[in-house]
Amino acid sequence: MKFRLERDVLADAVAWTARTLPSRPSMPMLAGLLVEVADDGVTLSSFDYEVSGRVFVPADVDEPGRVLVSGRLLADITRSLPAQSVLLSADGSRVEVRCGRSTFTLPTLPVEDYPALPEMPSSSGSATGSSFAEAVAQVAIAAGRDDTLPTLTGIRLEIAGDESTLAATDRYRLAVREMSWSPEHSGLDTAALVPARTLAETAKSLAGCDKVLISLAGPGEGLMGFEGDGRRTTTRLLDGEFPKYRALLPSESATVAVVDTSALSEAVKRVSLVAERNTPVRLAFSGDEVLLRAGAGDEAQATEAVECAVDGESVEIAFNPTYLLDGLGAVGAASTRLSFTSATRPAVLTADAGDPAEAPSYRYLLMPVRLSG
Repeated sequence: MKFRLERDVLADAVAWTARTLPSRPSMPMLAGLLVEVADDGVTLSSFDYEVSGRVFVPADVDEPGRVLVSGRLLADITRSLPAQSVLLSADGSRVEVRCGRSTFTLPTLPVEDYPALPEMPSSSGSATGSSFAEAVAQVAIAAGRDDTLPTLTGIRLEIAGDESTLAATDRYRLAVREMSWSPEHSGLDTAALVPARTLAETAKSLAGCDKVLISLAGPGEGLMGFEGDGRRTTTRLLDGEFPKYRALLPSESATVAVVDTSALSEAVKRVSLVAERNTPVRLAFSGDEVLLRAGAGDEAQATEAVECAVDGESVEIAFNPTYLLDGLGAVGAASTRLSFTSATRPAVLTADAGDPAEAPSYRYLLMPVRLSG
């Protein structure tokens, strides 16, 4: 096996494929990166029985072949090489990486023990990389991180015709994003629960693609794939019943406040400096302002007022400041609309489009923190 490739191209391909390698592989071979060289180029692959990654890049090939090397080590090496062409060759149980006056020799892993990667399911439809990445990022912030509740660590993807809905919740907040996409076949109506971390990393890595193919395997196969610009990822789906989240979204509100997103975010950051761990920030909406308060008694205290337009009854409510900042950042608009039913019920954050009758594409529902007294 022997081929030549520019450093930046090789380093980018290796880093992209190695990003899904397990930090603690159950078997040594799963820490490896599979390098397959054909006459027209190089395919790099990774697989841990849950997530697979594969990328193809054209290369100057002298000799086809197939080897398995440590993925993270190869990623570190290619990233540190000088900006010149890289010659990678295999001889017996060693792989040599030569670039300029730098030479590295790596041991190989037994390639015959490496598992076969899953086949990419047939395409279900597509979306632009930027819109797909934005939608996933908006929702992924609300996914749970507690592995003892695996169902909540996923993002539910619902597909109905040319509309798709993504939803995630960790029981304290809920994020829902509706997105248009281009289905391969009309009448498609299905749903899947995708691991949030894998979906977020994949969508981010494919954000620059003009077109991302989204592939969902048939019932019972539990597999989903994403592909763009010669890069593809497959992931096993999560089992379990996702909460019936639509029932949590209120149909009406007693108070609506519209506030400058940046001004409120900066105020929350400042006021929460005096809030100890797990201590909420209080927000009192009335008239033409929202008053933020944190700290109490003999502790450090902070207050700040931010202008806003309040329509409806005055309301005082408290939130976890980190969760509130996550929502304000995900809304992605100059002004945020906060809708309340009461101080003990969840609030809904949406982008302020100027027309209250226009249905928002993104909603971030946040549970309040109950205040003593």
